[in-house]
Amino acid sequence: MARKNYTDEFRLRAVDLYESTPGATFKGIAADLGISRGALREWVEKHGSGTATPGKTSPLVSGPVESQAARIVRLEAELDQSKAEKRKLETERDILRQAAKYFAGETNW
Repeated sequence: MARKNYTDEFRLRAVDLYESTPGATFKGIAADLGISRGALREWVEKHGSGTATPGKTSPLVSGPVESQAARIVRLEAELDQSKAEKRKLETERDILRQAAKYFAGETNW
């Protein structure tokens, strides 16, 4: 079997996923990611425990790693933006439907 090369960012995210998932098993997370259980265990042993603390830089990725709380805040902001965009699109759709009904009623062929 050929040895696969994974990016450092992928490895870091896999370790972060394993550490942030309560009750996670190497087998379960590895199956979800499509990697071997041994590879995930090795990455966790090498880079795990505390890589997601705020302001701490990871040896795999330059710059600070996003904390769990910061990620939640960012995702909530994105959700609010998505909801606002959805409301805007629904309003535009309703206006276009009303206009189509109006103009369809005017044609007397």
